[in-house]
Amino acid sequence: MTQPLLRVKDLRIAFDGKPVVHGVDFDLAAGEKLALVGESGSGKTVTALSLLRLVPDAQVSGEVWLDGDPPRNLLALPERSLRGVRGREIAMIFQEPMTALNPLYPVGDQIAEVLRLHEGLDARNAHEAAVQLLADTGVPEPARRARAFPHQLSGGQRQRAMIAMALACKPRLLLADEPTTALDVTLRVQILDLVDTLQQRHGMAVLMITHDLNLVRRFADRVAVMEHGRLVEQGSVRQVFDAPRHPYTCKLIDSRPERRVADVPAEGRDTPVLSAREVMVSYPVPRPGFRGWFGRDRFVAVQDAELQIQPGETLGVVGESGSGKSTLALAALGLLPFAGEMRVAGKAWRRGAKADRALRRQVQAVFQDPFSSLSPRMTVAQIVGEGLSVHAPELTAAERHARVVQALAEVGLEEAQFPQLLSRYPHEFSGGQRQRIAIARALIVQPRLLVLDEPTSALDVTIQKQVLALLQRLQREQGLAYLLITHDVEVVQAMAHRVVVMKDGRIVEQGPVDAVLGAPTHAYTRQLVSAALVGHPA
Repeated sequence: MTQPLLRVKDLRIAFDGKPVVHGVDFDLAAGEKLALVGESGSGKTVTALSLLRLVPDAQVSGEVWLDGDPPRNLLALPERSLRGVRGREIAMIFQEPMTALNPLYPVGDQIAEVLRLHEGLDARNAHEAAVQLLADTGVPEPARRARAFPHQLSGGQRQRAMIAMALACKPRLLLADEPTTALDVTLRVQILDLVDTLQQRHGMAVLMITHDLNLVRRFADRVAVMEHGRLVEQGSVRQVFDAPRHPYTCKLIDSRPERRVADVPAEGRDTPVLSAREVMVSYPVPRPGFRGWFGRDRFVAVQDAELQIQPGETLGVVGESGSGKSTLALAALGLLPFAGEMRVAGKAWRRGAKADRALRRQVQAVFQDPFSSLSPRMTVAQIVGEGLSVHAPELTAAERHARVVQALAEVGLEEAQFPQLLSRYPHEFSGGQRQRIAIARALIVQPRLLVLDEPTSALDVTIQKQVLALLQRLQREQGLAYLLITHDVEVVQAMAHRVVVMKDGRIVEQGPVDAVLGAPTHAYTRQLVSAALVGHPA
């Protein structure tokens, strides 16, 4: 047996004396791709960061041996020596490049800084090398993009810039922490293929941290499964996926969304819950150059959108970032000015706070990230009951309390399971529980339509399955209509009756979900479906 590139022995991590990782052991060979999988809180990210001692205030013990002449225990190296390992021998790609990149410097300067520090290049040669790295990672117009700030790049371009920075010194090991989670499905495939190509070209080993099992099937050679800070199973991808031994691994593999959608009721079809006709949404944007002194142009985000949603029906809207799907949702909620006609339960938005108050009760929203959509300063009782103070001010305090308790029970949150539930704050709950609170807040005013804007994309696969099952049950029991905004084709297949495909602000295809996703006619829809199937078992 050859000496592994990285050998982790009895790795233990604690915070304030409380253990979070318990005696992890694994090896990684040169040129090998190992996926570390598990749900949020399983310890996979803190394990990867601790290999380079990047977790502040953590008590780390054990051994992390990096092959060399001689081999070095990274946990025992002085900080000065470890700086020479970071970036040069072991590099890292973080989950969200917008927070990992410095917003005050162009991306080319940030890549060049790595080359100056570790390779000793002068400013000119470092900049030229940075441009070439951007070109190697597929960034269009690399010389121009090198002068751009992070916010001026798309999500895929920012992630490519992060990869270029990580590869600047040709490291032997690449740590990739959820490198595709924040990206659209087609961009995920592109980034995955890019990392795969660069890994083979440079002979790197890759440790991929992820909860996306389809990505693991597509990319990795071996997989290690973590639960509650322990490695519960590891082996080849084929071995683990075809014959999982641990119950937790079986649970992860069996976490794909299930379709349990009732037929759309025949009654009520005369008045759709939502109807849009020739809807257009545009924004003012500055003109380039001196022409911007004299006026502004308009960017059309949604153009000629037409759709209908019946009572008890789910309409899925899919497309990449920038396709206009979230803008269409905001117009449906009456939160954006638009041209054309948008009606909720047969009534048009009048664009006035008092005039639209009754209509706002009919349509409520559940947003992507419950941690940012729930006020951290309000208790659960205040968050869930807030809508009643606006839409049902005639209720007494006792009646309002009863409605809050009922709404929480409908989404599976009860005092018996969560003591002092109503007086708790959002940070005291898990991601899935927070999303249940957000759904209860929307349901308490008894709406007819819920606008679901990426309601599960911030959740782990097992929690995603639970939330989708909850939404399916509520629709069957209460006859709710859903406008589901997502880029996840699997979620649409599980939830929707019909689907709308958007690209560049236009609806390019729509119809029953089986017809559109099973036999797409538009090239863009075929591209989305093909990208979504990458890594799926046959």
